[in-house]
Amino acid sequence: MRVVVVGAGIAGLAAAWELSQDGDNDVTVLESERRAGGVIVTEQVQGFIVEGGADGFLAGEPELPALAEQLGIGDRLVSQQARGTALWNGKELAPLDEGRAAALLGIDATKAEVSAGFRSFTGGMAEPVAALAQRLGGAVRFGQGVAGLVPEGERWRIAITGGSAHDADGVVLALPAYTAGRLLESVGVAHGRALAQVVYVPSITVSLAYRDTQITRPLEGAGFVVESPEQIRACTYASSKFPGRAPAGHVLLRVYLAPTDEDPARIAHAQLASILGIRGEPLWSRAFYWNRGLPRYRPRHRDHVADVRRRLARLPPLAIAGAGYDGAGVSACVRSGREAGRSIATSLIARAMAR
Repeated sequence: MRVVVVGAGIAGLAAAWELSQDGDNDVTVLESERRAGGVIVTEQVQGFIVEGGADGFLAGEPELPALAEQLGIGDRLVSQQARGTALWNGKELAPLDEGRAAALLGIDATKAEVSAGFRSFTGGMAEPVAALAQRLGGAVRFGQGVAGLVPEGERWRIAITGGSAHDADGVVLALPAYTAGRLLESVGVAHGRALAQVVYVPSITVSLAYRDTQITRPLEGAGFVVESPEQIRACTYASSKFPGRAPAGHVLLRVYLAPTDEDPARIAHAQLASILGIRGEPLWSRAFYWNRGLPRYRPRHRDHVADVRRRLARLPPLAIAGAGYDGAGVSACVRSGREAGRSIATSLIARAMAR
C-alpha cells in the first residue's frame, strides 16, 4: 500500500517510521522546507551545541527513549545535570517551586513529572530527527509543499505546489493545525477549519556564549524565570543543564523573549548582564525567530479534535498528527505520529480484507 505523510517534523517522521515497519507499505514523506525537524533545530557553533527549539523532554516520558532504542541511538541519551529554577523578582533570584516554574514556562506537566527532570541527546534534540531521516532514506522529499488534497474513490490524490501530484492509499497530515484545517475543510470535513483556531504563540530564543570568567555571580540550578516579564521571559543555563553544551571554560545561556522589533541579542545580553553580573560582550549570539511557535489550546480542544477524527473515518484512510492536536512536547508529537501511523496501517489492512 502507498502512504504519503505530509510534513517532516518529528511527528511526521515518527508516523513514517511506524508505517515503514510493515514491509507492505510504500511510504513517502513530503516536506515543504529544505530540512526535516520542524521546530526542532540544533546547531554546532564553535564547539557549542545550540538548540533553537525544544532542548529536551520530560525524563518520565517513554516515547523518545523507546524510539531511540529502535533507531540504535539509545546510548546517546543524556540526563539533566543542574536542577532547580529560580525566580527573578526584579531585585534578586529567589528559589521557586518546580511546579510553579513549569506553569510560568507553559510546560503542561505535573510537579512530580517536572521533579523527575529532563533528558536530551548527546548531540542535541536534532539527533532523533537525523536518525529517522537517515533510516527513512529517499522516502523523505524536500521542497514538496502540498497545495491540495482530493479523494478519488478509495484513494487520495495529493497536489504539489508547482503542478506535480502523488496518489496514495492513505495519508497522514503531520502539519500545523492552521494548515491541516484548511486541507480538511477542502475535502468536506465539517468543522475542520476550526482546528485553524488553535493559537500558535510567537517567541524568540537567543543563545549567547561567554567565557566563564565573565560571569561574576554563581549560576545555581538550571536557570530562572521572570516574575513580570516585559522582554526576557526566562533563561536556561544551557551549559549547566545538560553535559557537553559548551567547551571547557565557557558558558552557554539561552534566553526566551517576547516578540520585538529591536535586536533580541542586544536586549538579552543587557538584561543578563544586570541579573548575572556579566562583564564584557558575548563571544557570539544566535537568535531563532518563531512567528508561530508552541500551540495554545482552546477550551474543549480534545473534544474538537476527537470530533474531527470521527469525521475522518468516513473518508479514505486519513489521519492527523502533531503538536496542534495531542500535546506540544516532543514526546507528545512522537506519540501522536506513531498513533497516526498505526491508525492508517489498521485502516489499510481492514480495507484489504474487506475486498
